[in-house]
Amino acid sequence: MVILAKGDHVWLEPKTKEEFSVAIGAKVKFTESGRVLVVDDDGKEIWVDGKRQIRHMHTSSVSGVEDMIGLGDLNEAGILRNLFIRYMDDLIYTYTGSILVAVNPYQVLSIYTPEIIQMYRDKKIGELSPHIFAIADNSYFSMKRYQQDQCVIISGESGAGKTESTKLILQFLAAISGQHSWIEQQILEANPIMEAFGNAKTIRNDNSSRFGKYIDIHFNSTGSIEGARIDQYLLEKSRIVNQAPDERNYHIFYCMLAGMSSAEKAQFELTDAKNYYYLTQGKSLVCEGRDDAKEYANIRSAMKVLMFKDNEVVEILKILASLLHLGNIRYNAIQVNNIDASEILDIAHVKKAAQMLGVDSQSLIDALTTRTIFTRGDSVTSTMGTAASVDVRDAFVKGIYGRMFVWIVDKINEAIYKPTISPSHYRTSIGVLDIFGFENFDHNSFEQMCINYANENLQQFFVQHIFKLEQEEYNSEGINWQHIEFVDNQDALDLIAVKPMNLISLIDEESKFPKGTDSTLLSKLHQQHGNNSNYLRAKSEISMVFGLNHFAGVVFYDTRGFLEKNRDTFSVDLIHLIQTSSNAFLTDLFVSEVTMGNETRKRAPTLGAQFKKSLDSLMRTLSSCQPFFVRCIKPNDYKKPHMFDRTLCCRQLRYSGMMETIRIRRAGYPIRHLFKDFVDRYRVLSSGILASHKENCREASYKILQTVLKNADYQLGKTKVFLKDAQDVFLEQQREEVMTRKILIIQKTIRAWAVRRRFVQMRNGVIVIQRQWRAFEARRRYKKVNEAWLHATPSLVPFADTYLQLPSVTPQNHQLPTPCSWLPGTSSSEETAHCHCEDSVWCQSHDCQETIPTS
Repeated sequence: MVILAKGDHVWLEPKTKEEFSVAIGAKVKFTESGRVLVVDDDGKEIWVDGKRQIRHMHTSSVSGVEDMIGLGDLNEAGILRNLFIRYMDDLIYTYTGSILVAVNPYQVLSIYTPEIIQMYRDKKIGELSPHIFAIADNSYFSMKRYQQDQCVIISGESGAGKTESTKLILQFLAAISGQHSWIEQQILEANPIMEAFGNAKTIRNDNSSRFGKYIDIHFNSTGSIEGARIDQYLLEKSRIVNQAPDERNYHIFYCMLAGMSSAEKAQFELTDAKNYYYLTQGKSLVCEGRDDAKEYANIRSAMKVLMFKDNEVVEILKILASLLHLGNIRYNAIQVNNIDASEILDIAHVKKAAQMLGVDSQSLIDALTTRTIFTRGDSVTSTMGTAASVDVRDAFVKGIYGRMFVWIVDKINEAIYKPTISPSHYRTSIGVLDIFGFENFDHNSFEQMCINYANENLQQFFVQHIFKLEQEEYNSEGINWQHIEFVDNQDALDLIAVKPMNLISLIDEESKFPKGTDSTLLSKLHQQHGNNSNYLRAKSEISMVFGLNHFAGVVFYDTRGFLEKNRDTFSVDLIHLIQTSSNAFLTDLFVSEVTMGNETRKRAPTLGAQFKKSLDSLMRTLSSCQPFFVRCIKPNDYKKPHMFDRTLCCRQLRYSGMMETIRIRRAGYPIRHLFKDFVDRYRVLSSGILASHKENCREASYKILQTVLKNADYQLGKTKVFLKDAQDVFLEQQREEVMTRKILIIQKTIRAWAVRRRFVQMRNGVIVIQRQWRAFEARRRYKKVNEAWLHATPSLVPFADTYLQLPSVTPQNHQLPTPCSWLPGTSSSEETAHCHCEDSVWCQSHDCQETIPTS
């Protein structure tokens, strides 16, 4: 047993070794001969004897670190405890290099205020505490620095906090872009609308996104937001007609019924949520922490901001009301000519739905209880049993809601998307991906397989970026490097959608066979992939289930309903019914189906094929961007704060590849620059280095690194400089300091030059003014003297005849002025030189006696 003292921190190994059990941290409270009393991280006191393994804890794991690359205990237990102690202190963000790990706090934290936004503006990763704003700011900075599109990929299980992280990134980008314009407000207001129509309460998450979205924010050359575009993926339409226990339908239904006035409810013939079958199957009408009435007001306000017309909002509400009325239709099983048929019990719900949809009530009844079969140009109408009638009704509802959701997203894009003016128009973007997390329920169907296929793609993108491409580049650049093993999920992707005869192609193929059933599909899957290590057959032959070994664990899928969901088609009768509708909004939703012929409709791509195509397009978009990763962790299944389920968190960390990520980030060089770019950016840090086109860039790069980083752990490849995250941050800080000093010198010199130039201009101006004033004064005085001489009488000036020709006669009543006492010929007894009177020649005052004695 190791030597321990009171206060020591230790690792306590679990008593039983299970798949996701790891060592737990503990603190020594008391020691005695042969055993030790410790208090573990959960607050439990445990006596430990020599039989149980115990070991010292590294000092870095005692109080935790902000960047897990710095952990001394580089193992799952060390990572888990680091997240645990930070989470319990409400420090929900932790770095792994430039990758952010975010643990859902399940409470509102005051760390997202405008002051915090300004604090993280223009800060490098690592300068301040880990934060989602730091990732957003660095993506914005990298976009402007490298003039390259960026993307932030937010991944994690359902309920891990992906949607909230997305909203926070959008909030930060809108705040720092500098404009505070209408377009920024519109982008932010798009979220409440999409959440209302695409999010719902599930057992794991009160605001679970039941669709995927990629929000591409567009910036102009000055870094200001000029528009955005939203792409949506695979709305879970089955939720509209069926919810699991303790789950709700989409938020919009409950918000609408809670927020409408009595008059509005009467207009659409609506009552309370408890009266509608589509809203009560989960027996959960309220969602803790959500005010549905308030949310409805926010949704209506957001629709105004995004230019939804009043009549369009009314049409949307009318459609929603009609779906609720359709859901209340009940069938009764009957027989017609010994053939199973069905009849509708309460015609009132049909009439309400028909009125909202703008169709004839009887036509709606026929479409919901009979089907038309076309054979060689002829058509035959047959009845349907209750089960088939319910399926048709539900398909009708899902089809309407799904198409309306697409229309709403398109309407939002009309408001926020600004097409480029010309091919030379400068535009960069930051994309934020918020897509459904990995799902494994008690009952998993076609939707879960598509969702998990999307997550497999994102995991492969992460693996490629962090592991594959990283290590390939090290090898090609000749970097001294030790290969790190990692879990590659490419085999699972090959099975699902890549290699010939993959699962999606087999499901598509069976969907197009008229006699294809879920049973025949399962048989083909067993036959084709039964020997694949990632494909699992059910133990029972009568079971309709198969399993897949995903990167996040084994998931079993129930094939019942696979083909119908994949076909995602409308019956011909429903299409004909919509054609007769007087509701222009409804017919506009189905314009492509209405104009499509029967043969074309049969060849229409399946849901699986459409989803695969859109997902491939998304992955190409992500591959063209510089990515930032946010790994969201769900701490518990109960949506409670300060509750940390180690087994659950360990599973998420292991399947996300976080352990390998930390290893490769610690050993690797995630930052790399071409020699030319490195010299041009950092040559200010070392004297005597010229521009890149005048230097040997490799030697110049080495000189810069030696000057700034000395003998730190960096490497020079064949074409690039390879750096650690911290080294890149340090170089940027040093560059900013040097640039600041040089800018101050330039500013000082420019200010001195500007002030001197202004002084010289002012001095020259003053000289001109002085010269002009002196000239003016001289002219004025000369004029006055001249006038005085011309008008003075000879009696006043004895010598006037010498200078002026004055009249010899003066009017009798004219009073001559008294001569100044100092003038020659006056009675002044003193000999004077100057007069201080106003005029230097002739005095204007009769009693002026001012004299200045001659010295």
